[in-house]
Amino acid sequence: MTTNPCGKHALIIEDEMLIALEVESLLHDFGFESCDIVDNPADAVKSALAHRPDLVTADMRILGGTGVEAVAKITERLGWVPHIYVTGNPDMLAGKTAAPVVDKPLSRRALAEACQRACAA
Repeated sequence: MTTNPCGKHALIIEDEMLIALEVESLLHDFGFESCDIVDNPADAVKSALAHRPDLVTADMRILGGTGVEAVAKITERLGWVPHIYVTGNPDMLAGKTAAPVVDKPLSRRALAEACQRACAA
């Protein structure tokens, strides 16, 4: 993915810092200029309201809730925002979302393709 079809700012919802930093690095490679990293639904909403994301990446299991809850709360407040799930538990999302799901361990190609699908929706 050489160009970024989404925009300039991403919100990463991930409670494992090494994974969050890996996602951030890849998103910068894909053309995102800034990323915020949070580890729980409440901070995700606060961050999204402070700086509307052009893309949200969310882990399924996070501190104090789930990425699905966080994305739902964000979209309730801001309207639709492109989003993907980056999780080691893709089976937990089966039938619960139309958003792209990237399985951990993370691969550059899978994340790039998911970003493109989310941003094209």
